Amino acid sequence: MEDEVDDIVAAWRRERADLDVAPLHVLSRVSRLASLLDQRRAEAFVEHGLQGHEFDVLSVLRRSGEPFELTAGELAALTHVTSGTMTSRLDRLVTRDFVSRHADPADGRLVRVRLTAVGRERVDAAFEALLTSERRLLATLDPAEQAHVADALRALLVTANRLLTDR
Repeated sequence: MEDEVDDIVAAWRRERADLDVAPLHVLSRVSRLASLLDQRRAEAFVEHGLQGHEFDVLSVLRRSGEPFELTAGELAALTHVTSGTMTSRLDRLVTRDFVSRHADPADGRLVRVRLTAVGRERVDAAFEALLTSERRLLATLDPAEQAHVADALRALLVTANRLLTDR
């Protein structure tokens, strides 16, 4: 079985035989797979009336457990966005009745964000659709292969994060 990455690697080997292009076998596939996964995820979210960034916020709240509430600052940090970006996202989610905002009772300077029942239903449905889509994709691998791929990707991700922070 061959794919477009095999063609790219062969072309680079032909044009730059002086370079070891072996990393392309793995990382070009990871890059292309990430792009395809982003498309599939966007489709699963759109089916449930959500954009990817909305799902991110709602899913962070959902995973936080009862009472499904965090500060706006915590949400910004956990979704890797600025406080201004988070404010904009929360404005839209409040308008759609997916979250509510209120002042922190212990520290009025903090804004607490809580997932509403409507938001919980929406994020749960979108998450189920996402899992269905991703199970279909992974069905070509048996459980042992899935575990092996997960372990290998975990090692790459840990290394990539370490290299990024060591700069």
